[in-house]
This record gives sequence, structure tokens and C-alpha cells, in this order.
Amino acid sequence: MTALLTILGVLVFAIGMVISVSLHEAGHMIPAKKFGMKVTQFFFGFGRTIWSFKRGETEYGIKAIPFGGFVRIIGMLPPGKDQDPSTVRAASTGPFQSLVDNARAAEYETIDPADNGRLFYQKPWWQKLIVMASGPLVNVVIAFLLFGGLFMLYGASELQTTVKTVSKCVIPANEATPTRECDETKDKPSPARAAGILPGDRIVSFNGVQITEWEQLTPLIRANTDKPATIVVERDGKVLPPMKTNTILNQVVEKAGSEKVVNVGFLGVSPETKIVRQDLGYTVTQMGVITEATFHALLRFPEKLVGVAKAIVGGERDQNGPMSVVGAGRVAGEVASDQSITGEARFAFLISLLASVNLFLALFNFVPLLPLDGGHMVGAIWEGIKRGFAKLTGRPDPGHVDVGKLLPVAYVMASIFVVMGVLLVVADVVNPIRLNG
Repeated sequence: MTALLTILGVLVFAIGMVISVSLHEAGHMIPAKKFGMKVTQFFFGFGRTIWSFKRGETEYGIKAIPFGGFVRIIGMLPPGKDQDPSTVRAASTGPFQSLVDNARAAEYETIDPADNGRLFYQKPWWQKLIVMASGPLVNVVIAFLLFGGLFMLYGASELQTTVKTVSKCVIPANEATPTRECDETKDKPSPARAAGILPGDRIVSFNGVQITEWEQLTPLIRANTDKPATIVVERDGKVLPPMKTNTILNQVVEKAGSEKVVNVGFLGVSPETKIVRQDLGYTVTQMGVITEATFHALLRFPEKLVGVAKAIVGGERDQNGPMSVVGAGRVAGEVASDQSITGEARFAFLISLLASVNLFLALFNFVPLLPLDGGHMVGAIWEGIKRGFAKLTGRPDPGHVDVGKLLPVAYVMASIFVVMGVLLVVADVVNPIRLNG
């Protein structure tokens, strides 16, 4: 049964990714066709063609390597200065496929004279911008719909004012590894334990401040440093006399997902959580929070890859580090087979995972470097600025911006992406991230 659930979880995640990638590429193709651009191919995957069919001038199909996809739009690069303008190479929106297709040294594909005016580079800058931005924007919409449906129909975990656990003693954050346990002969007892707080107690007030939600309590405790604290709790429906203790300075992680350690007041309690349905405003707020966290994760991506490389040769794998689609699929299978949680919770996690991957794909593709969509978007915007400035100043039209001049950058970046992808896939096979340790 466990194996079947694992396979089912991986299958659900894989189907979700196929749909997400296909919709991303459709986001490029649909506006391209609307603007009269010539689109000759729409494929999921790369490499050898497994199956395809042709409708109109566009071939649709599946290729052998199921990582990503591409849309082939004719004329994404203008011809070189010494090339016949009647011929132009077809380029694709897929990051790695476009590297090969856009190489100026490659053979150019002859186009029909009737295609003049339908080439990507010949179109207005704003049309090119829309075509390239629509792909990642589709991923943003998918992420929003998935997160929104999850939060509003299932709910999100909310911290309660009821205590779930009471720490036995004080362990600094830099020592709080899974193997570090409380040593009551050496470690100080936690202030909460010393005060007599028990799991199941509801925090009523802290230093005279009425507590209605846990988010109120955390900053109060942290700001109290090592000063006296008076705490009122409700136990078994009865409000107990005030408990007095001293919070102590301790090293804790600044916030969830952060690696920064700060010295703040410490009490030694953690809250119970409850799944509560949310509204649209919560979805928007959480999307902002997740986007910010994803942005910071992208900035630290190269640094994190060093740890991934070490994990391949036997080092410890960072459980909060990056993973490939293969790793995400393994996590999906692991959660799907975890019968210690409800079926609803497992399904909710899969939806959350798919939403998070879509948001990451969107932000990654917005990076303003070729061969990503963001590189082409920057070229279109720069063309609009140059042409607009020339028109305002009465200067001659400067013409199209040739993003082909950035092909050396594209080669370097694509090589880096390939190395990063291989590292992550290998690490996810030999030393995968496991939710349950």
C-alpha cells in the first residue's frame, strides 16, 4: 500500500508539472499567434521526437527528455549584418534549446517570402515583451490559483494561544541539531518549565498584555530579554494565579526559513496549530511572503550549490536547501505515502508543492539573462526605450535591438544551468532530502 501511494504521489506531481510546463509554453505561443508571428513547433521535453502531429503550420508533440519544453518562433534573432535578410534562424523559448537554435554560426533556415512581417524580431517591442512575459506570468497565475484554492477551500495552519510543548531546558540555536538533546545536569531549565507552565495551557497575558493570538506573544518574549516576566494561563477552563519567572537571553533563529541567529528573550514554549480557512487577502499576502523568500533563495542559490556538491560525496544534505524536479517528485511520493497524516493533509501538501514550484519557475524565468525569458524581455524593453528616445529627440529610428550579441552570455549561463541541474539531480538520487530525516 505504501509503495502504491508513493507512486501515486509522484504521478500526481509529474502530471501537474507536465500541465504547468505546457501552459507556460502556451503562454508564449498564444499571444505570438495572435500577433501574427509564425510558430512552427510546440513541444514538451527535448531531444528525439517520440510523438507529434501537425495542425496548420505548427507541429505539436512530445520529446524523449521530459525536462521542460519549448515553442519555436521564427525570427527571434535578426539576421547578422552579412546574412541574407530573407533567411533567419528559428529560435525557441526553451532555455537550453534556444542556445542551439540561436547560434549565429549554425545553418539558417530558409523562410518563405510570405513570412516577411511575421518574424519575431520585426514585431513592435511591446508585442515581443508580451510574448516573452506571458510564459512566466502563466506560472504566476497557476501558483495563485493553487495557493488560493488551498487556503480558501482547505485552509492554512494558524498558531493558537494554547501551548503544545514546553522545553525542558535551554539549548542554543547553534547546538540545536537533531542529535542534541537536553542535558538536565548541564543545561539550564527553560523559564516556562521553571514557572510551571504545562502543555495544554492557554496563554492569557504576558506582563499585563492580553494575548489573543500567538503572534502577539513572540515579540513580547523576545523583547523581554533576561528581565522578569509575569504570565497568566488558563488551565482546564480555569484562569490560574499569575506565574512569575525570568526570560533568559538565548540564541534563536531570527525567523522561519532564515539562517540568521539573534540573541533574544527566551521562554521555552511552542504553540498548537489549527487549520483555518482563509480569504483572498490572505492568499495575496502569503504570495508576497513566498515571493520574497523565493527571491532571497535565488540570490543564495550559488552558495547553496556548494553544500549540494559536498552532499554528493558524503556530506550532510541541507534539508532546507535546493532540490531538482526529481527531488521534488521524491518528496511528493514520500508525503503521499505518509499514513501518519490525513489524506486531506497529504493532498494539500502536493498542491502546495506544485504551487511553490510554479512560483519558482516564474521568478527564475524573469531573471534578466539569456537564455531565460527575462533576457529577451530586457531586449524588448531596451528597444522600446531606444526607439522612444529617438522619436522624442527627432533622431533616426535605431532599429531592432539584436539580443544575438548576448549569445556568449547565453552560452555561459546555459552551461551554468546545466551544471546546476546535473548537481541537483545527482544529489537527489544519491543523497536526497527527506522530510522525515
